[in-house]
Amino acid sequence: MSPLQQYLILAVILFFIGAWGVLARRNIIMVIMCVELMFNAINVALVAFSNYSTTGAGRGEVFVFVIFALAAAEAAIGLAIAIAMYRLKQNLSVDDLDELRG
Repeated sequence: MSPLQQYLILAVILFFIGAWGVLARRNIIMVIMCVELMFNAINVALVAFSNYSTTGAGRGEVFVFVIFALAAAEAAIGLAIAIAMYRLKQNLSVDDLDELRG
């Protein structure tokens, strides 16, 4: 098995763990962490492809920085929603998220 395949298997495992966490968890903080795990799985795959690619070397790293910026924005917005939800309901269950609409 080549190292590229090992990295891609790791990325797929991390992505599905994150997807399972998004679907199975009810705590908004855990959902945000699982989405971050999914973003990191994509980063692993991009860097692996970029490292083993003969053409277009370095493009994967550029996309990784874009995903880091996207993940930071997602975390900031998600944590702001979590703080607003905790102030309103005193819990962080995703099931109560629809009650934040004014």
